[in-house]
Amino acid sequence: MSAVSESPPSPSRPTVTEREARQVAEAAREQDWRKPSFAKELFLGRFRLDLIHPHPLPADEDTERGEEFLAKLRDFCETKIDGALIEREARIPDEVITGLKELGAFGMKIDTKYGGLGLTQVYYNKALALVGSANPALGALLSAHQSIGVPQPLKLFGTQEQKDTFLPRCARTDISAFLLTEPDVGSDPARLATTAVPDGDDYVLDGVKLWTTNGVVADLLVVMARVPRSEGHRGGITAFVVEAAAEGVTVENRNAFMGLRGLENGVTRFHRVRVPAAHRIGEEGQGLKIALTTLNTGRLSLPAMCVGAGKWCLKIAREWSAAREQWGKPVALHEAVGSKIAYIAATTFALEAVLDLSSQMADEDRNDIRIEAALAKLYGSEAAWRMADELVQIRGGRGFETADSLRARGERAVPAEQMLRDLRINRIFEGSTEIMHLLIAREAVDAHLSVAGDLIDPDKSLSDKARAGANAGVFYARWLPRLVAGPGQLPGSYGGFRHGIDLSPHLRYVERAARKLARSTFYAMSRWQGRMETKQGFLGRIVDIGAELFAMSAACVRAELLRGRGEHGREAYQLADAFCRQARIRVDELFARLWTNTDDLDRKVVRNVLAGDYAWLEQGIVDPSGDGPWIADATPGPSTRDNVHRPIR
Repeated sequence: MSAVSESPPSPSRPTVTEREARQVAEAAREQDWRKPSFAKELFLGRFRLDLIHPHPLPADEDTERGEEFLAKLRDFCETKIDGALIEREARIPDEVITGLKELGAFGMKIDTKYGGLGLTQVYYNKALALVGSANPALGALLSAHQSIGVPQPLKLFGTQEQKDTFLPRCARTDISAFLLTEPDVGSDPARLATTAVPDGDDYVLDGVKLWTTNGVVADLLVVMARVPRSEGHRGGITAFVVEAAAEGVTVENRNAFMGLRGLENGVTRFHRVRVPAAHRIGEEGQGLKIALTTLNTGRLSLPAMCVGAGKWCLKIAREWSAAREQWGKPVALHEAVGSKIAYIAATTFALEAVLDLSSQMADEDRNDIRIEAALAKLYGSEAAWRMADELVQIRGGRGFETADSLRARGERAVPAEQMLRDLRINRIFEGSTEIMHLLIAREAVDAHLSVAGDLIDPDKSLSDKARAGANAGVFYARWLPRLVAGPGQLPGSYGGFRHGIDLSPHLRYVERAARKLARSTFYAMSRWQGRMETKQGFLGRIVDIGAELFAMSAACVRAELLRGRGEHGREAYQLADAFCRQARIRVDELFARLWTNTDDLDRKVVRNVLAGDYAWLEQGIVDPSGDGPWIADATPGPSTRDNVHRPIR
């Protein structure tokens, strides 16, 4: 059995151990919980309904300003955007981008004093859902610019001078991009190779960045680079605002993808690019913390577009399945199809509930929503992909056929297959599903690691472990007894959610399941201790259970909000009830799979696959892949390719 060989590290790329990589990621985390978190409490077995009910609401003036902009944006989407043209030409017309600039869409989240619209997170998300329904690449353009591009990190960490300099540009004229990923670095930033070497009042950037969304057309870049430690410089991964037109910046390729064909995503090379120290965001070494903090609310933009996709899937499923007849009745009335439509309807309702609740909490800033936003991203991306897949199945052969082909033969040009392709990236963008599972799991067990982490840390002394043991004993003596019983076992609990349809049993289920989830997590930590972080299958199921419980809670709270306001209350209760019943089946299955699964066997099979033991199984095919390395060379140096950067003016 042959061992798997590793390519030698590039001389310019840092070589780090697994432990060092984890330490870098841990140092970038927000360490404290200064505000309450509904999701954090949920993972600890405490169902804090008071943190989300009554549902928080935006101020009247915020609603008025948001609705006014949405009306203008809707008119623009309906009259100026040709989504089919963008799909065919794989490019957003310059006049569309210019029109969005003039409308103020690039400054939706920027304060009015800098020329922006000053919209709330709630209405920013509604706008993304709307424009993303016209064409998802447009949603990605606006989201990358405002959610993770220059405006958000400057809003949180920028100096007043930086805000005065860059935010007015971002609000009206300039497009921004965020550059972290490299050809050989994704979710392991400890190996970041792009460097920023101090030189007088400047830093000199060298390196290559991959998958730079908006990078092809951007005017301003947020770049993450490693500053070497030296006298007067603490060093570490650091964030900079870089002018895209600066000497030495080359966009070497405009990447093409399965979906989002209008996406201006590229490969950007930096060669001896001088960046003024005044353009550094925060302190040296704070780059990853800035990136993660920015994403706490920035991640909400992605589920916003997933909500828009769910609404469109529901509309098409309703219209098509009522018109298409099979065996004497509409296909919707056949249970095999109807169950798919019921899933799309219930899930769209719940996903919008999760998004609006998380967004309003972000606007009010009274709760810590780092877990809620991450759960919304995780749940939204997975649910939207499944809804689009179900729509393709409902449409049958027409779901697999392109919109242009349908139009050519005289039928309605429904881009269901495009929607499926466009949504697929959301399970990878801004943290893949697998990475999100690990990120959320780390936050979910933070309370345990805070009191007992030293017990499983091999680098801690015996005295540290003894102190941790005493602290853990005190914590668990108080915490564990509270997981035995709760309101979920009392038939009368949550009676305020009984109005024709009774949602209170679902909330009691959430309360009981939260305590069971916390007990399961504690048992797993006791069993595996330091090896817990390697049990990624288990951790993923723990997080998925928490996501379902959060979605159930949000759905019930939203239904009660709509009922109280006289806005489709009966229908909202029906959808919440349907979603919760569907979700409970999924949660019960996930609980069963915590302890009954093939994780151990799967690990053995994987090792054998990598060792080549099953290579015989690959015989009988031809591989259509082209030649070339698995990972492109990213050695720093001058560019040898044409610059395809095209700023839009």
